Amino acid sequence: MPEAAYIDQLLRDLDVDVKSVPYRTIETIFIGGGTPSLISGRTIARLLHGIRDRMALAADVEVTLEANPGAVDEENFAAYRAAGVTRLSIGAQSFSSTNLEALGRIHNPDDIERAVAAAKAARFERFNLDLMHGLPGQTADDAVSDLRKAEALGASHISWYQLTIEPRTEFAQHPPKFPDEDELGAIESAGLANLAAAGLRRYEVSAFAHSGEAARHNVNYWMFGDYLGIGAGAHGKITFANRDTIVRTSKPLAPTRYLGSESTELRSEADISIEARPGEFLLNALRLIDGVDAQLFEQRAGVPLSVIDATWQKLQAQGLMQGDRLAVTELGLRYLDTVVGEFI
Repeated sequence: MPEAAYIDQLLRDLDVDVKSVPYRTIETIFIGGGTPSLISGRTIARLLHGIRDRMALAADVEVTLEANPGAVDEENFAAYRAAGVTRLSIGAQSFSSTNLEALGRIHNPDDIERAVAAAKAARFERFNLDLMHGLPGQTADDAVSDLRKAEALGASHISWYQLTIEPRTEFAQHPPKFPDEDELGAIESAGLANLAAAGLRRYEVSAFAHSGEAARHNVNYWMFGDYLGIGAGAHGKITFANRDTIVRTSKPLAPTRYLGSESTELRSEADISIEARPGEFLLNALRLIDGVDAQLFEQRAGVPLSVIDATWQKLQAQGLMQGDRLAVTELGLRYLDTVVGEFI
C-alpha cells in the first residue's frame, strides 16, 4: 500500500471525524493495526503534523506506536521519537523460538532484543512488551521465563494475556496440545507472583505496569471514554451530550475499499441504545482491577445508577463485587465473564 496515499486518506478521514468533536483536546494517540513500524519515520511525522493541524493536543499527549520486532529499523525509531511518538508497544509474544514459529510470527527472540535496543538508542523510556501465555506445551516455568526476560529488558509495561483460539485459524483446525485447566492455573499463579515481585502492578486483567506507566490510551477505553478511530477497519465512540446520544463509528474494513472511498462514504454510525449502555460500560470498566467510581457510570453511560443497583447488590452478596465502587473482588475477577454477563 502506498504510504503517501494512505496518509492522505487518513487525514481526509480525520477531517470527517473532527466535525463531530470540534473543540475537544486529544489526550492520547495510538498508531496500531497491522505493522506501523514498516512505515517510514517521515510518514509518521507527516501524520502527526496533520493531526496537530486539525485538533488541539494536550501538552503531555501520549503517542504510542505498535512495532513488530521483525520489522524494526533503528533510524525509523529515532525518526518516530523526533516526530513526537512517546511510547512503543512491541509485539514480542514469546521469547521461545518454538512458540514464535508455532504462532506464525516472522521474528525470533534475538529480534526482540534488537528492537528493545533500538528503542533505547532512540531515547524511548516508555515501552510495552506484549506476551502470550497458555501456548502449546507451555509450562509455568516457561511462562515465567518469558516474563523475566521482558523484565530484564527494562519494559515499563507488560501486556500478558492468554492465547485465544479464533475460528478458521490453523490452531482451530489443527489444535496442538495446549495446557489443561490445572496447568493454566499454575501458569497464571506463577506469572502473577513474578510480575508483582518485579514491581509491575496489575491494573487491568492483562496489563501490568510500573508506577506511572499505565497506558493512558487503553485506560480511557476501559473507562468508556470517547475516542476517534481513523483508518481501514477502525472503530470509534463519540458522546453527544447535547442530544443524549452515544454512537459507535466504523470505517471500511478492506484497505482497497477504504482508500477508494469518498469522504462522505468513510464513516458509518450506530447508536448505543439506552438499554445497551450499562452492559457496554461495565464490560470494559470491570476489567480494571480498581474498577471505577460509581458516579462515572452515570456520567458516561448517561443512565442512572439505579438501573444496575439490584444486580450490583446481588453480586455484592455473592462476594463478587465491592460495595463502595464499581469493581470486582478477587473472587469476582476469577469469574469476570459471569459478573459482566449479569449486567448484559
